[in-house]
Amino acid sequence: MGNVVAIQIAPEAEAALVSVREVKAVAGQGLEGDRYFFRRGTYSKKHDATREATFIEAEALEALGRDYELELSPVESRRNITTRGVALNHLVGRTFRVGGAVFKGLKLCEPCGHLEQLTGRPVRAGLIHRGGLRAEILESGMVSLGDKIESIEC
Repeated sequence: MGNVVAIQIAPEAEAALVSVREVKAVAGQGLEGDRYFFRRGTYSKKHDATREATFIEAEALEALGRDYELELSPVESRRNITTRGVALNHLVGRTFRVGGAVFKGLKLCEPCGHLEQLTGRPVRAGLIHRGGLRAEILESGMVSLGDKIESIEC
């Protein structure tokens, strides 16, 4: 289906994301080392499975540059896992494997004013309906650069 081209985590709310080569996805918790794993994210007042992992398509970031003349790197997108070659919107409600972990797509990760505030760029319009995917981690495992993304159910 597609593959992982970048992985990003941030230890604290609003901290800059850091690129890593691999990360452990922990069922019911999030990505080890990330702000939502530690319940220190901006929206962490209570645990919410939609904060366990977020994905964005590299193609969406490229389209933002092409169509809106706004550059946004995977790190600046504030999403955890950047993909290539997979339509993330089609994974809402579906179970899929990334490396050694299993995820369930919960809902679209629409851009918000908080993202614009942190990046200092008006990216919201260019990312509407292509701002990524919020996913729950169903089975723990390692996720690494280059891992394939495979749908488990149709």
